[in-house]
Amino acid sequence: MKRRIRLNTGQKADQDLNAARTEQTGEVLKEFANPEELLRHDALHTPVPPSIARRLKESLGSLTPPASPWWRKFFGS
Repeated sequence: MKRRIRLNTGQKADQDLNAARTEQTGEVLKEFANPEELLRHDALHTPVPPSIARRLKESLGSLTPPASPWWRKFFGS
């Protein structure tokens, strides 16, 4: 026996609206399996503003690597 899924009018209207937007803009809607996938996609498609990129390079440039790993200090190796 097959189950039929009925949509209420609100869900049907949302689907129709999404289909109309896709046709108008030519965009393809993408569904993500988990939040990490969404964040990776967003990071790949969002440019970093030049002022933030410059500040990040400046702050990373002033860091010096530690002389030895913390675990060597802790365990005395």
